Amino acid sequence: MPDYMVTLESAWIIKDVKTMDDAISIAIGEAGKRLNPAAKYVEIESGMTMCPLCNKPLSCAVVVANTALVGLTLQMKVFRAESEEHAVRIAKSVIGKALRDVPLNVQDVQEL
Repeated sequence: MPDYMVTLESAWIIKDVKTMDDAISIAIGEAGKRLNPAAKYVEIESGMTMCPLCNKPLSCAVVVANTALVGLTLQMKVFRAESEEHAVRIAKSVIGKALRDVPLNVQDVQEL
């Protein structure tokens, strides 16, 4: 049975924030608190997306009226899964239990 690296993306809302850097820091900190200790092995990073015009990476965060929407990338190694779909179900189950009411979308699955 192979091991997989599952990458999920999530959306995080932060209220009463002034700058995009503060919003990203707060979102990563809040996600880390909710994942710790049950899923402390999940790596959390700020999400990136590609600009459709210039193909350069852009931060997945926006601040409007002191409220931010931050895209986070969550990576988790899944050991001895039966298939890619099984690895995704395991990752969504583990991360979803800790991050209730946070939307999760599969970004990438790689066999290790």
